Amino acid sequence: MKKALFWILLPGSLLGLLAWHFMLAAPANKPLRLGVLHALTGDMAVSEAPLVDAIRLAAEEINAQGGLLGHPLELVVVDSRSDDSRVAADAERLFVQEQIRVLFGCWTSSCRKAVKPVVERLDQLMFYSARHEGMEESNNIFYTGDTPNQQLIPGARWAMKMFGKRICLVQSNHLFSQTAHMILQDVITLDGGEILAEHTLAQDTFDAAQLTNELKRHQADLVLNSLVGPVNALFFATLEQNGLADLPVVSLDIAEVELQAWGGTRLHQHYGIWSYFQSLPGEDNRKFVSAFKARYGNDRVTSAPIEAAYVSVLLWANAVRNENSWNPKLLKYSINRQSVPGPSGISALDSISHYMWQTVRIGHVQPDGQFQQVFSSLAPLRPLPWPINHSRQEWQTMIAAPDKLKHP
Repeated sequence: MKKALFWILLPGSLLGLLAWHFMLAAPANKPLRLGVLHALTGDMAVSEAPLVDAIRLAAEEINAQGGLLGHPLELVVVDSRSDDSRVAADAERLFVQEQIRVLFGCWTSSCRKAVKPVVERLDQLMFYSARHEGMEESNNIFYTGDTPNQQLIPGARWAMKMFGKRICLVQSNHLFSQTAHMILQDVITLDGGEILAEHTLAQDTFDAAQLTNELKRHQADLVLNSLVGPVNALFFATLEQNGLADLPVVSLDIAEVELQAWGGTRLHQHYGIWSYFQSLPGEDNRKFVSAFKARYGNDRVTSAPIEAAYVSVLLWANAVRNENSWNPKLLKYSINRQSVPGPSGISALDSISHYMWQTVRIGHVQPDGQFQQVFSSLAPLRPLPWPINHSRQEWQTMIAAPDKLKHP
């Protein structure tokens, strides 16, 4: 009775603090659970499953050093099955039933946007490691992949300078691809380029003959490719089999993993734009690549999204150590002050936007499936989720109604 009376008489604010304490406290040696929500099956599994491996590698390295605040890390992995309609429920279950401390997940932008309201409503934390279209900010999500001003905008401008301004665009029916397509249209027009043709390609309706005829008829200087997923394999094979292997192609969603899976090495003038390549020199990257191969097989490759997923765990763990707590209400302000050494150099989040500072790197695809770097920015670029050639409000209007996109 006395114990019950004690709880009744406690001031509300103190009761709230004690509730947080008991909810967040973990008995000695009890694992801290990290949620991982990625596709292990379905169309996106080629790109997403390796991110699970990167997260696991980072967690195992932390455990080998004694864990975090005296607790080992434990992964709770859920297969999203490349189905964006199920991920919101999966995320909620991970936080509420599995009692995870942080979520690492999603590849497609539609997956991220489905999970975002859940993370914000529960006031929890999520790390998103894929390249993305920006146009979004959240106090609960940390975006460790490349933004448009760190990938597709400088990549398009470099390509026009190198190969010419007569351009064909290919895209998928994916949110990232469609928004990237819109940004590319804007950049090309502003820089005096000419869009000769625009193609939307899908796995189940792919018409190789029509695409080949169109590309040959237009005689473009280059193709900017924002295709997402396995349809890239059909696209690459079509170019190679129809005498177009020498046509310059700049791909926005093809890193080392996808090159290995979908045959992008068939093209002689194929380029990628990323903040990291496996082929980068330096002892930190050598150790990372060696550790990844030792853990998962010598035939495995690393990539920018893999590095971003790995570094995400390190950033979260660093904030937990600094705060001596895994309380998300504290960490969401602390994580933005973290920087950690990573395979490509120092990794640091922007303190305002929750996006990562990144070096722009452009690589020429080699026959062995690696990239030979041909361009690099002089320093990491600050992330700009909303590209500066339009205001935030203008971009929001254009995303809602793409036909309202206006060029000077």
